[in-house]
Amino acid sequence: MKYFSTNNPTQFINFETAVRKGLPDDNGLYLPERIPVLPPSFFKSLAGLSLPQIGFEIAQRFIGEEIPTAHLKILVEEVLNFDIPLIQVEEDMYSLELYHGPTLAFKDVGARFMARCLGYFNRQATERVTVLAATSGDTGSAVAHGFLGVEGVQVVLLYPKGKVSTFQEKQMTTLGQNVTAVEIEGSFDDCQRLVKTAFLDEELNQKLGLTSANSINIARLLPQSFYYFYAVGQLAGKTQKPIVFSVPSGNFGNLTAGYLAQQMGLPIHHFVAATNSNDIVPAYINSGVYAPKPSVQTLSNAMDVGNPSNFARLTYLLSNSHSAFKTAFSGFAFSDNQTKEALRQLQALNYTADPHGAIGYMGLKTYQQNNKVTGVFLETAHPIKFKEVVEPVLDITLPVPAVLQTFLNKTKVAVSCSVNYFDFKELLLKQE
Repeated sequence: MKYFSTNNPTQFINFETAVRKGLPDDNGLYLPERIPVLPPSFFKSLAGLSLPQIGFEIAQRFIGEEIPTAHLKILVEEVLNFDIPLIQVEEDMYSLELYHGPTLAFKDVGARFMARCLGYFNRQATERVTVLAATSGDTGSAVAHGFLGVEGVQVVLLYPKGKVSTFQEKQMTTLGQNVTAVEIEGSFDDCQRLVKTAFLDEELNQKLGLTSANSINIARLLPQSFYYFYAVGQLAGKTQKPIVFSVPSGNFGNLTAGYLAQQMGLPIHHFVAATNSNDIVPAYINSGVYAPKPSVQTLSNAMDVGNPSNFARLTYLLSNSHSAFKTAFSGFAFSDNQTKEALRQLQALNYTADPHGAIGYMGLKTYQQNNKVTGVFLETAHPIKFKEVVEPVLDITLPVPAVLQTFLNKTKVAVSCSVNYFDFKELLLKQE
């Protein structure tokens, strides 16, 4: 399988190069030359396949022999060594719990997969590799833990000061070793702009060997398709209705991965893009006008994105057609007050969600008002990671998992930086 940039579909590279570079020199995003359609036999056996078996079957089609079969099987089994259960919340409504990995967030899947791919490609390399990533919350901790101790790899994580939860911050600022956390005095959009500018900086790339770990990296994105297949397999025999996924969306990597799964043959009827007040994509769906704007801070901070990176991938896959986009996706945006009410509604159904899952739930409920479907919303993080929101809204005290309590007892270590690119570049060069 070869890969190309959305800004240059005539020039192809292999998977390893796409993973190492992360972002093309032309500031596009990498996509596979084709989307492989899985055979009918795979879908007939889907309900009986484990998550690692599903992951291997899909990954092999995108990676080929660049990672040998035996090694790839072990790699996928190591990545997917936790469950992703489908929990029924009410009739025709399910939550896909993506938070049972080591950092209690969905990004454990993509970050661990990418880390192991890069570790494999780097096993005999002498060049330096620096993983550079912006995070609005959970990407940072997942990437930090995925790459912690990986030989020859340095990790630099940018996050907006005061705009991530206590648990999220502790998980990425207390590790040390090869992980450096950078506290940016601005928004997530500022963090993302700094990262994208750095990737286009020839001097930095030559000296540091930059690669990305956000969902802009193809190795972060592709494995997020695995759990859509796993969810549909768990629904086998439980419904005859069309299946719809509601995806709480910030940078739109999860939604892009779901669309790839659909194009691989997975019988997904429709997608709901559920956002908070950062409603750029729902507004585009309704108006046909894509108008990025500065992000606003909300209770669902991981979705506080004003210019989603993966929008470029989605529009390319849909031939830049607004009508095709609108056919594939519905979009709904919700306020913080609506998020709080959704948390209460779910609690009344004996289900404790986090703010992002609550938005996914609302998006699905809205869509189901006019459509008779079976719906799955993605629950992207353990509610304890947003205890500052969940506990006062629901008037409960959440037990703290032991894995998180360990981080709370450690001291935060982060480097502060302004939103000025030259300040950031100087900071990076000091890491050399």
